[in-house]
Amino acid sequence: MTIRQGLEKMKRYGYTAVPVIDAEDRYVGVVSEGDFLWNILNHNSELDTITMKSLEKLSVRDIIQSGKIRPVCIDTNMEELLGQAQMQNFVPVIDDRNVFIGIITRSEIIKYFIKKQIRNSRKTDIITLKKRKV
Repeated sequence: MTIRQGLEKMKRYGYTAVPVIDAEDRYVGVVSEGDFLWNILNHNSELDTITMKSLEKLSVRDIIQSGKIRPVCIDTNMEELLGQAQMQNFVPVIDDRNVFIGIITRSEIIKYFIKKQIRNSRKTDIITLKKRKV
């Protein structure tokens, strides 16, 4: 994926970062808006000279900051996901061969824990009601 394609994808979907995968679908890392901006500033002495053609010359792999957003394995528990989500907006998911499966967003993780909390509180309410009836 070129820098231009990466920027277009981020604009189209409203992303602030996108996962980068290689030709074998293995997770490489994440490239963010900041990575794009720093690259443009570092490779163009005058911002007026930036053209779409210049953004097509480099790949997002050329500007990626590896290790910035760590992936989790597909069998990772929700508590570990929550820990990762505290540090990043989404968590990339890979399999045991490092093949990219997808992402889980911070909001999806929070929704899971809210639903779990609601279910647990309902169970507690039911137990309390049963105790009162006796």
